[in-house]
Amino acid sequence: MTPDVFRDAVLLGAAFFGAALNAVAGGGSFLTLPALLWAGVPAVAANATGTTALFPGYVASAWGFREDMGAPRSLGAIGLLSSCLLGGLLGAGLLVSTSDKAFRALVPALLLFATALFAFSQPVLRLIGRAAHDHTPRWVAWVGMFAVSLYGGYFNGGLGVLLLALFGLIGETDLNRMNGLKNVVSALLTVFALGIYAAAGTVHWKVAGLMVPAVLLGGYFGARVARKVPRNAMRWGIVVIGLVMALLFMR
Repeated sequence: MTPDVFRDAVLLGAAFFGAALNAVAGGGSFLTLPALLWAGVPAVAANATGTTALFPGYVASAWGFREDMGAPRSLGAIGLLSSCLLGGLLGAGLLVSTSDKAFRALVPALLLFATALFAFSQPVLRLIGRAAHDHTPRWVAWVGMFAVSLYGGYFNGGLGVLLLALFGLIGETDLNRMNGLKNVVSALLTVFALGIYAAAGTVHWKVAGLMVPAVLLGGYFGARVARKVPRNAMRWGIVVIGLVMALLFMR
């Protein structure tokens, strides 16, 4: 294979498995961001391009969970949309205002933070589940969704775990419903942030377009097999990937 064919194969593989991971628990950026950086895409553009490319996977995964859909009970559709819109736009604005050098220096810390979320997600979610109730004040749910959306607009890694934790905190209990909501919110965030990324010229559209077919396949496949994947095995596999990628970027 030529170097270009090998590069494209790596990007397609990262897109497929990244979208599949996002459908199940999150962590797709652990694969797409390093692959794009390795392919020579500048750091900020790599993050924006990877997030853009993963968008169809969120849609496909949400469709895969279509039987379980519904807005968070303590937030409602309008609260969900407004908090995602404001948080996602602000986070994307912060990203495009960050220099490539500064963002690349942040990558190991961001990957380690996201990895820690995956590593300790189960005890955190259990603790939140015990503390959660069905009558979370609407403003608390709105602020929580805004904060998570701000993070998601800036850096996509670990967003799925943050969303699952937030949904548990505001009273959601059904895991399939929470996974469906997670993918819907991720898709909304990407739509809102994409306008900022595009206006700033940070998306490499040709590369994103190359990755989209693999993302669609991976997103739908991941959603449909989510019920059959051992949760602990998937979580610790993501943790290992995150640690390896963070260590590589520390060099």
